Amino acid sequence: MAADRTASPVTAFLLVKTTPEWLAMTVEERVRAFTTQVIPVIEARTRGVRSRFYDTEFYSARVTDVWVWEADDHDAYRLLIDALRETPFWDRYFEVVDLLVGIENGYARTYGLPPVAGLST
Repeated sequence: MAADRTASPVTAFLLVKTTPEWLAMTVEERVRAFTTQVIPVIEARTRGVRSRFYDTEFYSARVTDVWVWEADDHDAYRLLIDALRETPFWDRYFEVVDLLVGIENGYARTYGLPPVAGLST
């Protein structure tokens, strides 16, 4: 079985920690900051990206949130990160603790194997 060489989405796990500036805001101020200072920049500068946001502060002191991004390709991912870095999200409202980027089932694609992950038992 030949490896699938078509483009696959890039998944990025953006591990962040809230800053004192973010925590000092009211919930309404946080929503306003995110919807007026972050989201418009992402929407204006990117294409082909989707996200999910996870709260982790209940279980981790080092990482308070994980923002999972899926980009259609590496160019879409690069545009996303460039856009985020130009907003107060990056290192003002949140400290970027780590950025983990991968291709789902990349090993299977490389070796022409069926993916092991996602199996139901």
